[in-house]
Amino acid sequence: MKFKINRDHFASGLAQVLNVVGSKATMPILSNVLIEAEKDQISLTTTNLDLGIRCRIKAEVKEGGAVTLPVKRLATIVRELPNIDVTFDAAPNHQVKLSSGGSNFRIMGIGREDFPPLAEIGDDKAYSLEQAELAGMLRSVAYAQSTDETRFILNGVYFNFKDQKLSLVATDGRRLALVSKEMETPAAKSGAIILPAKTVNELVRLLDKGAKVKISFSDRKAAFQIATDKDTSGLVDSIYLYSKVVEGNYPNYLQVIPKETHQRIKLERELFLQCIHRAGLVCSDKSNSVKIKLTSNLLEITAQSPDFGEAHESMAISYSGPELQVAFNPAFVMDPLRALAKDEVYFELKDEVSPGVFKTLESFICVIMPVRLS
Repeated sequence: MKFKINRDHFASGLAQVLNVVGSKATMPILSNVLIEAEKDQISLTTTNLDLGIRCRIKAEVKEGGAVTLPVKRLATIVRELPNIDVTFDAAPNHQVKLSSGGSNFRIMGIGREDFPPLAEIGDDKAYSLEQAELAGMLRSVAYAQSTDETRFILNGVYFNFKDQKLSLVATDGRRLALVSKEMETPAAKSGAIILPAKTVNELVRLLDKGAKVKISFSDRKAAFQIATDKDTSGLVDSIYLYSKVVEGNYPNYLQVIPKETHQRIKLERELFLQCIHRAGLVCSDKSNSVKIKLTSNLLEITAQSPDFGEAHESMAISYSGPELQVAFNPAFVMDPLRALAKDEVYFELKDEVSPGVFKTLESFICVIMPVRLS
Protein backbone atom coordinates (compact mmCIF):
# COMPACT_ATOMS: atom_id res chain seq x y z
CA MET A 1 0.00 0.00 0.00
CA LYS A 2 1.51 3.29 -1.05
CA PHE A 3 0.22 6.82 -1.58
CA LYS A 4 1.26 10.46 -1.67
CA ILE A 5 -0.92 13.05 0.07
CA ASN A 6 -1.09 16.72 1.00
CA ARG A 7 -0.06 17.08 4.67
CA ASP A 8 -2.83 19.60 5.52
CA HIS A 9 -5.52 17.46 3.88
CA PHE A 10 -4.27 14.40 5.77
CA ALA A 11 -4.23 16.33 9.08
CA SER A 12 -7.72 17.72 8.40
CA GLY A 13 -9.13 14.23 7.69
CA LEU A 14 -7.58 12.79 10.86
CA ALA A 15 -9.03 15.69 12.87
CA GLN A 16 -12.52 14.78 11.57
CA VAL A 17 -12.32 11.20 12.88
CA LEU A 18 -10.23 11.72 16.04
CA ASN A 19 -13.00 12.59 18.53
CA VAL A 20 -14.76 9.25 18.30
CA VAL A 21 -11.82 7.36 19.84
CA GLY A 22 -12.10 7.25 23.62
CA SER A 23 -9.13 7.61 25.97
CA LYS A 24 -9.75 4.12 27.41
CA ALA A 25 -10.30 1.82 24.43
CA THR A 26 -11.39 -1.71 25.42
CA MET A 27 -9.32 -3.26 22.59
CA PRO A 28 -6.05 -1.87 21.15
CA ILE A 29 -7.50 -1.72 17.63
CA LEU A 30 -10.22 0.71 18.81
CA SER A 31 -7.45 3.29 19.40
CA ASN A 32 -6.54 2.99 15.72
CA VAL A 33 -7.72 4.58 12.52
CA LEU A 34 -8.38 2.27 9.55
CA ILE A 35 -6.68 3.76 6.48
CA GLU A 36 -7.79 2.32 3.13
CA ALA A 37 -6.35 3.44 -0.20
CA GLU A 38 -8.00 2.97 -3.60
CA LYS A 39 -8.17 4.83 -6.92
CA ASP A 40 -7.50 8.52 -6.18
CA GLN A 41 -8.50 8.68 -2.52
CA ILE A 42 -7.97 7.26 0.94
CA SER A 43 -10.67 6.67 3.52
CA LEU A 44 -10.17 7.12 7.27
CA THR A 45 -12.43 5.24 9.73
CA THR A 46 -12.58 5.18 13.54
CA THR A 47 -15.09 3.57 15.89
CA ASN A 48 -15.74 2.92 19.58
CA LEU A 49 -18.41 0.31 18.68
CA ASP A 50 -21.25 2.69 19.70
CA LEU A 51 -20.22 5.48 17.35
CA GLY A 52 -18.22 5.34 14.13
CA ILE A 53 -17.10 7.83 11.50
CA ARG A 54 -15.59 7.63 8.03
CA CYS A 55 -14.30 10.34 5.73
CA ARG A 56 -12.49 10.28 2.40
CA ILE A 57 -9.63 12.49 1.25
CA LYS A 58 -8.07 12.85 -2.18
CA ALA A 59 -4.63 11.30 -2.56
CA GLU A 60 -2.27 9.99 -5.26
CA VAL A 61 -2.61 6.24 -4.74
CA LYS A 62 0.24 4.22 -6.24
CA GLU A 63 -0.72 0.92 -4.63
CA GLY A 64 -4.02 0.12 -2.89
CA GLY A 65 -4.40 -1.60 0.47
CA ALA A 66 -5.36 -1.08 4.10
CA VAL A 67 -3.72 -0.78 7.53
CA THR A 68 -4.66 0.55 10.98
CA LEU A 69 -2.49 2.96 13.01
CA PRO A 70 -2.81 4.64 16.45
CA VAL A 71 -4.89 7.68 15.47
CA LYS A 72 -3.90 10.21 18.16
CA ARG A 73 -0.16 9.68 17.71
CA LEU A 74 -0.50 9.68 13.92
CA ALA A 75 -2.53 12.92 13.92
CA THR A 76 0.13 14.63 16.07
CA ILE A 77 2.97 13.46 13.77
CA VAL A 78 1.19 14.48 10.54
CA ARG A 79 0.48 17.99 11.89
CA GLU A 80 4.17 18.49 12.67
CA LEU A 81 5.63 17.25 9.36
CA PRO A 82 7.93 19.81 7.71
CA ASN A 83 6.88 19.47 4.09
CA ILE A 84 3.47 19.77 2.39
CA ASP A 85 4.07 16.52 0.44
CA VAL A 86 3.77 13.32 2.51
CA THR A 87 4.58 9.80 1.31
CA PHE A 88 2.88 6.87 3.06
CA ASP A 89 4.25 3.36 2.49
CA ALA A 90 2.88 0.28 4.31
CA ALA A 91 4.77 -3.01 4.26
CA PRO A 92 3.02 -6.42 4.38
CA ASN A 93 3.99 -6.73 8.09
CA HIS A 94 1.85 -3.58 8.78
CA GLN A 95 4.86 -1.38 9.43
CA VAL A 96 4.32 2.05 7.90
CA LYS A 97 7.00 4.42 6.62
CA LEU A 98 5.95 8.06 6.66
CA SER A 99 8.23 10.58 4.98
CA SER A 100 8.04 14.32 4.41
CA GLY A 101 11.05 16.52 3.52
CA GLY A 102 13.87 15.46 5.82
CA SER A 103 11.54 13.67 8.27
CA ASN A 104 11.11 9.90 8.29
CA PHE A 105 8.96 7.89 10.68
CA ARG A 106 8.43 4.15 11.03
CA ILE A 107 5.17 3.32 12.80
CA MET A 108 3.92 -0.12 13.82
CA GLY A 109 0.34 -0.79 12.73
CA ILE A 110 -2.19 -3.62 13.08
CA GLY A 111 -3.83 -5.45 10.16
CA ARG A 112 -7.35 -4.48 9.15
CA GLU A 113 -8.77 -7.97 9.84
CA ASP A 114 -9.61 -7.16 13.48
CA PHE A 115 -11.11 -3.74 12.78
CA PRO A 116 -14.91 -3.76 13.39
CA PRO A 117 -16.73 -2.63 10.22
CA LEU A 118 -19.20 0.28 10.29
CA ALA A 119 -22.75 -0.92 9.77
CA GLU A 120 -24.62 0.43 6.76
CA ILE A 121 -28.33 1.24 7.09
CA GLY A 122 -30.87 0.82 4.33
CA ASP A 123 -33.06 3.60 2.92
CA ASP A 124 -36.38 2.31 4.32
CA LYS A 125 -36.45 5.23 6.74
CA ALA A 126 -34.37 8.06 5.30
CA TYR A 127 -34.72 11.83 5.14
CA SER A 128 -32.68 14.65 3.65
CA LEU A 129 -32.27 18.01 5.40
CA GLU A 130 -30.29 21.20 5.10
CA GLN A 131 -27.16 20.92 7.26
CA ALA A 132 -27.46 24.45 8.65
CA GLU A 133 -31.10 23.86 9.58
CA LEU A 134 -30.45 20.60 11.44
CA ALA A 135 -27.43 22.13 13.23
CA GLY A 136 -29.60 25.06 14.37
CA MET A 137 -32.34 22.71 15.60
CA LEU A 138 -29.85 20.58 17.54
CA ARG A 139 -28.22 23.61 19.15
CA SER A 140 -31.61 24.92 20.25
CA VAL A 141 -32.36 21.77 22.30
CA ALA A 142 -29.06 19.96 23.08
CA TYR A 143 -28.31 21.88 26.30
CA ALA A 144 -31.42 20.35 27.94
CA GLN A 145 -30.18 16.73 27.66
CA SER A 146 -29.76 14.93 30.98
CA THR A 147 -26.30 13.92 32.23
CA ASP A 148 -27.72 11.65 34.92
CA GLU A 149 -26.57 8.10 34.04
CA THR A 150 -29.43 6.53 36.00
CA ARG A 151 -31.96 8.09 33.60
CA PHE A 152 -30.15 6.94 30.46
CA ILE A 153 -33.29 7.36 28.34
CA LEU A 154 -32.91 11.16 28.74
CA ASN A 155 -29.17 11.19 27.86
CA GLY A 156 -29.77 12.25 24.29
CA VAL A 157 -31.95 14.10 21.82
CA TYR A 158 -35.26 12.55 20.73
CA PHE A 159 -35.94 12.72 16.96
CA ASN A 160 -39.57 12.16 16.03
CA PHE A 161 -40.55 11.94 12.35
CA LYS A 162 -44.34 11.91 12.26
CA ASP A 163 -47.51 13.95 11.65
CA GLN A 164 -45.85 15.79 8.74
CA LYS A 165 -43.06 17.23 10.87
CA LEU A 166 -39.71 16.49 12.48
CA SER A 167 -39.60 17.27 16.21
CA LEU A 168 -36.42 17.34 18.29
CA VAL A 169 -36.78 17.14 22.08
CA ALA A 170 -34.39 17.12 25.03
CA THR A 171 -35.17 17.16 28.75
CA ASP A 172 -33.44 16.50 32.06
CA GLY A 173 -36.62 16.56 34.15
CA ARG A 174 -36.17 20.19 35.26
CA ARG A 175 -36.41 21.77 31.82
CA LEU A 176 -37.53 20.70 28.38
CA ALA A 177 -36.65 22.08 24.94
CA LEU A 178 -38.62 21.27 21.80
CA VAL A 179 -38.18 22.47 18.24
CA SER A 180 -40.00 21.27 15.13
CA LYS A 181 -40.10 21.83 11.40
CA GLU A 182 -42.71 20.88 8.86
CA MET A 183 -41.74 18.16 6.40
CA GLU A 184 -43.32 15.22 4.63
CA THR A 185 -43.29 12.11 6.82
CA PRO A 186 -45.02 9.26 4.95
CA ALA A 187 -46.51 6.63 7.27
CA ALA A 188 -44.06 3.98 6.05
CA LYS A 189 -41.08 6.17 6.93
CA SER A 190 -42.34 7.64 10.20
CA GLY A 191 -40.57 6.69 13.41
CA ALA A 192 -38.49 7.97 16.30
CA ILE A 193 -34.98 7.52 17.74
CA ILE A 194 -33.06 8.81 20.76
CA LEU A 195 -29.62 9.96 19.63
CA PRO A 196 -26.96 9.71 22.39
CA ALA A 197 -25.35 12.93 23.66
CA LYS A 198 -21.89 12.08 22.27
CA THR A 199 -23.37 11.56 18.80
CA VAL A 200 -25.27 14.85 19.08
CA ASN A 201 -22.00 16.68 19.91
CA GLU A 202 -20.21 15.09 16.95
CA LEU A 203 -23.09 15.93 14.64
CA VAL A 204 -23.17 19.60 15.66
CA ARG A 205 -19.39 19.76 15.09
CA LEU A 206 -19.60 18.19 11.62
CA LEU A 207 -22.67 19.95 10.21
CA ASP A 208 -21.10 22.85 8.36
CA LYS A 209 -19.28 21.02 5.60
CA GLY A 210 -21.81 21.35 2.78
CA ALA A 211 -25.45 21.70 1.82
CA LYS A 212 -27.30 18.50 2.70
CA VAL A 213 -27.33 15.78 5.32
CA LYS A 214 -29.12 12.46 4.86
CA ILE A 215 -30.49 10.70 7.97
CA SER A 216 -31.23 6.96 7.84
CA PHE A 217 -32.40 5.05 10.89
CA SER A 218 -33.76 1.76 12.18
CA ASP A 219 -34.83 0.64 15.66
CA ARG A 220 -31.28 0.26 16.91
CA LYS A 221 -29.06 2.51 14.86
CA ALA A 222 -28.85 5.70 12.87
CA ALA A 223 -26.52 7.02 10.17
CA PHE A 224 -25.80 10.48 8.86
CA GLN A 225 -24.30 11.15 5.46
CA ILE A 226 -22.94 14.68 5.64
CA ALA A 227 -22.23 16.14 2.21
CA THR A 228 -18.93 18.03 1.98
CA ASP A 229 -18.10 20.84 -0.41
CA LYS A 230 -14.90 20.04 -2.28
CA ASP A 231 -13.02 22.80 -0.56
CA THR A 232 -9.41 23.28 0.51
CA SER A 233 -9.62 20.60 3.21
CA GLY A 234 -9.34 17.86 0.59
CA LEU A 235 -12.45 16.03 1.87
CA VAL A 236 -14.28 14.09 -0.83
CA ASP A 237 -18.07 13.53 -1.27
CA SER A 238 -19.37 13.00 2.29
CA ILE A 239 -18.60 12.14 5.90
CA TYR A 240 -20.42 9.06 7.18
CA LEU A 241 -21.37 9.05 10.87
CA TYR A 242 -22.84 5.86 12.33
CA SER A 243 -24.35 5.60 15.80
CA LYS A 244 -26.22 3.17 18.01
CA VAL A 245 -29.34 4.77 19.46
CA VAL A 246 -30.57 4.81 23.07
CA GLU A 247 -33.06 1.97 23.35
CA GLY A 248 -36.30 2.50 25.24
CA ASN A 249 -39.45 4.63 25.21
CA TYR A 250 -39.05 8.38 25.51
CA PRO A 251 -41.46 9.92 28.05
CA ASN A 252 -44.56 11.77 26.85
CA TYR A 253 -43.04 15.25 26.57
CA LEU A 254 -46.25 16.97 25.45
CA GLN A 255 -47.81 16.67 28.91
CA VAL A 256 -44.97 18.80 30.37
CA ILE A 257 -45.82 21.79 28.18
CA PRO A 258 -48.27 24.08 30.06
CA LYS A 259 -51.66 24.25 28.37
CA GLU A 260 -52.18 27.83 29.55
CA THR A 261 -50.00 30.69 30.71
CA HIS A 262 -51.57 33.97 31.83
CA GLN A 263 -48.84 36.50 31.02
CA ARG A 264 -46.83 36.84 27.83
CA ILE A 265 -44.03 39.35 27.40
CA LYS A 266 -41.87 40.08 24.39
CA LEU A 267 -38.16 40.28 25.21
CA GLU A 268 -35.03 41.40 23.43
CA ARG A 269 -33.05 38.18 23.68
CA GLU A 270 -29.52 39.59 23.88
CA LEU A 271 -30.40 42.29 26.43
CA PHE A 272 -32.31 39.85 28.67
CA LEU A 273 -29.43 37.34 28.44
CA GLN A 274 -26.90 39.98 29.52
CA CYS A 275 -29.06 41.05 32.48
CA ILE A 276 -29.53 37.44 33.69
CA HIS A 277 -25.82 36.76 33.20
CA ARG A 278 -24.76 39.78 35.28
CA ALA A 279 -27.27 39.04 38.04
CA GLY A 280 -26.12 35.42 38.11
CA LEU A 281 -22.55 36.49 38.90
CA VAL A 282 -23.44 36.83 42.60
CA CYS A 283 -25.13 33.41 42.84
CA SER A 284 -23.48 30.59 44.76
CA ASP A 285 -24.03 26.83 44.93
CA LYS A 286 -26.26 27.28 47.98
CA SER A 287 -28.36 30.14 46.59
CA ASN A 288 -28.41 29.53 42.85
CA SER A 289 -31.47 31.41 41.66
CA VAL A 290 -32.44 34.73 40.09
CA LYS A 291 -35.78 36.37 40.83
CA ILE A 292 -37.72 37.88 37.96
CA LYS A 293 -40.32 40.47 38.95
CA LEU A 294 -42.88 41.92 36.55
CA THR A 295 -44.57 45.24 37.26
CA SER A 296 -46.15 47.75 34.91
CA ASN A 297 -43.81 48.06 31.87
CA LEU A 298 -40.81 46.95 33.93
CA LEU A 299 -38.92 43.69 34.39
CA GLU A 300 -36.54 43.48 37.36
CA ILE A 301 -33.98 40.76 37.96
CA THR A 302 -32.44 40.30 41.40
CA ALA A 303 -30.04 37.75 42.84
CA GLN A 304 -28.30 37.42 46.17
CA SER A 305 -26.09 35.09 48.16
CA PRO A 306 -25.33 35.51 51.88
CA ASP A 307 -21.59 35.06 51.42
CA PHE A 308 -21.20 37.47 48.48
CA GLY A 309 -23.87 40.13 48.11
CA GLU A 310 -26.62 41.05 45.71
CA ALA A 311 -27.32 42.26 42.17
CA HIS A 312 -30.21 44.18 40.67
CA GLU A 313 -30.95 44.63 36.96
CA SER A 314 -33.93 46.23 35.27
CA MET A 315 -35.21 46.53 31.71
CA ALA A 316 -38.21 48.27 30.17
CA ILE A 317 -40.83 45.97 28.66
CA SER A 318 -44.37 46.23 27.38
CA TYR A 319 -46.45 44.76 30.23
CA SER A 320 -49.74 45.74 31.80
CA GLY A 321 -50.65 42.61 33.76
CA PRO A 322 -50.63 42.03 37.53
CA GLU A 323 -47.46 42.16 39.61
CA LEU A 324 -45.73 38.79 39.45
CA GLN A 325 -42.53 37.35 40.89
CA VAL A 326 -40.89 34.02 40.06
CA ALA A 327 -37.39 32.53 40.54
CA PHE A 328 -35.29 30.34 38.22
CA ASN A 329 -31.87 28.75 38.06
CA PRO A 330 -29.94 31.36 35.98
CA ALA A 331 -28.21 28.72 33.81
CA PHE A 332 -31.59 27.30 32.80
CA VAL A 333 -32.69 30.74 31.60
CA MET A 334 -29.42 31.52 29.81
CA ASP A 335 -29.03 28.21 27.93
CA PRO A 336 -31.99 28.63 25.53
CA LEU A 337 -31.26 32.34 25.09
CA ARG A 338 -27.68 31.55 24.04
CA ALA A 339 -28.75 28.75 21.71
CA LEU A 340 -31.31 30.81 19.78
CA ALA A 341 -30.40 33.01 16.84
CA LYS A 342 -33.58 35.10 16.61
CA ASP A 343 -33.61 38.42 18.45
CA GLU A 344 -37.22 38.36 19.60
CA VAL A 345 -38.23 35.90 22.28
CA TYR A 346 -41.53 35.53 24.12
CA PHE A 347 -41.54 34.64 27.80
CA GLU A 348 -44.75 33.24 29.28
CA LEU A 349 -45.65 32.92 32.96
CA LYS A 350 -48.67 31.88 34.98
CA ASP A 351 -47.71 32.27 38.66
CA GLU A 352 -44.73 31.79 40.95
CA VAL A 353 -45.05 28.00 41.18
CA SER A 354 -45.74 27.21 37.52
CA PRO A 355 -43.06 26.69 34.85
CA GLY A 356 -41.77 29.57 32.74
CA VAL A 357 -41.95 29.09 28.97
CA PHE A 358 -39.72 30.59 26.27
CA LYS A 359 -41.10 30.65 22.74
CA THR A 360 -40.15 32.05 19.35
CA LEU A 361 -42.36 32.54 16.33
CA GLU A 362 -40.62 29.50 14.73
CA SER A 363 -42.05 26.48 16.61
CA PHE A 364 -39.51 26.52 19.45
CA ILE A 365 -40.52 25.98 23.10
CA CYS A 366 -38.41 25.73 26.25
CA VAL A 367 -40.15 24.93 29.55
CA ILE A 368 -38.25 25.70 32.79
CA MET A 369 -39.30 24.62 36.27
CA PRO A 370 -39.19 27.46 38.81
CA VAL A 371 -37.20 27.57 42.04
CA ARG A 372 -39.55 27.87 45.01
CA LEU A 373 -39.45 31.32 46.60
CA SER A 374 -38.74 30.95 50.32
